[in-house]
Amino acid sequence: MKLTLYQIDAFANKLFGGNPAAVIPLERWLDTELMQKIALENNLSETVFFIPASNATADYEIRWFTPEVEINLCGHATLASAYVLFNILNFSKSEIRFSSKSGILKVGQKDALITMDFPSWKPERLDIYPDNLSAILGNAEIVGVYQHRDILVELYDEEAVKNCVPDFSLMKKHIDKIIITAPGKHVDFVSRFFAPGAGVDEDPVTGSAHSQLIPFWSEKLNKNTMHALQLSKRGGEIWCEQLNADRVTMAGNAVFYMKAEIAL
Repeated sequence: MKLTLYQIDAFANKLFGGNPAAVIPLERWLDTELMQKIALENNLSETVFFIPASNATADYEIRWFTPEVEINLCGHATLASAYVLFNILNFSKSEIRFSSKSGILKVGQKDALITMDFPSWKPERLDIYPDNLSAILGNAEIVGVYQHRDILVELYDEEAVKNCVPDFSLMKKHIDKIIITAPGKHVDFVSRFFAPGAGVDEDPVTGSAHSQLIPFWSEKLNKNTMHALQLSKRGGEIWCEQLNADRVTMAGNAVFYMKAEIAL
């Protein structure tokens, strides 16, 4: 069996920025264990697979794998999949509808950006959280702690987010995934995302984290439309909008890196 793999830098406007994703189109699902092995072999934060949908509610079914686990939502790999469909596989409609473990995800193009309609996961404040959370984050000074899917920690400013040096060994013992965030100097907000429990110490740019960050900052800033940066080493730029209580949009660029063939 031979599979085609495309590697796309998502949330980037030039090579070697944003978050690289491996995109593997399929005609039918492979065994889950095999897809997990392929993701481990790729050793990127996400490998995404999609197949033609089995009913008219969607165009494709989509699944995402880190090197260690299958997850329920991934933004950058969805953006990368849409880039492949629109620009390489000649998808002819103006909007792609992906069926996923997080429901229907609608993806379109606006000017040079790919725009994704995702669920809004408003995080709620936690009064009880790990006592060693500050130590996990390199003794960072914490403003507040919240959670929906992932723990979200608000820090005081952009420099605190940028300079945070987490203790990943300690983090892995206590927390699966964690977002840190603060107001930005030149954008509305900044963030970083850590997921050592999923095999990714720091994710370069994380769309699913913005399903929590967008409603969080929309309420705090009293704004529906925002501009965000993820402050990883590779960095990523995201244009965000809170559509309503249930949905957000996030938009970004993508860049083609390579096409390869997998022999199984």
